[in-house]
Amino acid sequence: MYKIIEKIFTFLYPIFRKWGLGSTFASYLSLVLNILVLCLISYLIYLVFRFVLVKVMAIIARNTKTRFDDILVANKTEKYIAHLIPLLFIYKAVPIILDRFEYWESVFGKLVGVYIVLLLLWIIRTIFSSLRDYLKLKPRYSDKPIDSFIQVIMIVFWLFGLTVIVSKIFDINQNELLTILGAVSAVIILVFRDTILGFVASVQVAINDMVRIGDWITMERYGADGDVIEINLATVKVRNFDNTTTTIPTYSLISDSFRNWRGMLNSDGRRIKRHVLIKTGSIRFLNDTELENLKKIELISAYIDTRKAEINKYNLAHNIDKSVPVNGRNMTNFGVFRKYITEYLHQHPGLNKEMIMLCRQLQATSQGIPLEIYAFSYDKRFENYEYIMADIFDHIIASVGYFDLEIYELPTEKSIASSGI
Repeated sequence: MYKIIEKIFTFLYPIFRKWGLGSTFASYLSLVLNILVLCLISYLIYLVFRFVLVKVMAIIARNTKTRFDDILVANKTEKYIAHLIPLLFIYKAVPIILDRFEYWESVFGKLVGVYIVLLLLWIIRTIFSSLRDYLKLKPRYSDKPIDSFIQVIMIVFWLFGLTVIVSKIFDINQNELLTILGAVSAVIILVFRDTILGFVASVQVAINDMVRIGDWITMERYGADGDVIEINLATVKVRNFDNTTTTIPTYSLISDSFRNWRGMLNSDGRRIKRHVLIKTGSIRFLNDTELENLKKIELISAYIDTRKAEINKYNLAHNIDKSVPVNGRNMTNFGVFRKYITEYLHQHPGLNKEMIMLCRQLQATSQGIPLEIYAFSYDKRFENYEYIMADIFDHIIASVGYFDLEIYELPTEKSIASSGI
């Protein structure tokens, strides 16, 4: 192949000399024409190999059962390989074209060599990314930290690639370069420890898209709760909601846990998750008279009729003795209250009806039974979110008495005096 390339790019100069052109002018003219020919041939090689590789990979992907080749196609691996082949051709042709221009031969040869190394690293990255996506489809690897393994492997490849690039640019033997780096690495790590940690953290934060400027984050260890206003090599600045500024070491973002609220802000609602404690002693069965009174509440009128009919049908079918309320099936004031709150939530204009909406009973505690609201507000702005949540719980607290329920609270001096204790 080298002889073919040599024949292509060396025949012009002798022709120009035979035509009587000077040596310098013939050299420059042949150089310009050879560069044009090189660009044309390289582009044709690229088009041919891209067409062939894309077609071949598409055929293989369609006719094989494995999904790995489909993922390779999705990651455009064959297109990057198609870029590599004309680059190799250029790399072989540069010393021949620039044979009479030693300085430019060295410069362009190094630049093309560096580009080839970077392109090889990118092809390796797409292959490993495809392998990662493929393994994630396998149930046996679904709980494995595949991303971490791939990142470690790619770091090794990038370090090796960088040593190749440095040795190529400065004409240093790679083994000598590795020896020098090993000798000074201990000193570098000791002197620039914080800078290195910050740099590594900055790269990981950027690659994994952990934090962006403008994100609302919470990091309790540093007292940070606000918007990120600056990310640099050593620190991340957060403007808290009280207008104070907290400075967090960048490395802490990958070594410690923090909460990023971006997902909530980008979602369709902000979660409301709060409960009130209902006194256990206030929960009881309801009799017919009480049910008739509760039917006046419009939101649960139809529910009480339907539920009461179902319970009566069951009790009659099983000959239940209803002289004792605990026998058979019954309705409780707490159950009816939960249904009322559920209906109230569905009627509330500030809640997103397309997301989860629950009024649920949690595990009983020594202070009572928690009644929790789990829903999402349309408006995610802090002040409006707090208003919506307060409005819901204002209603819950005010309506508890209509169902003869009580909310638990610690005894006060007034309550103790009124009880006569």
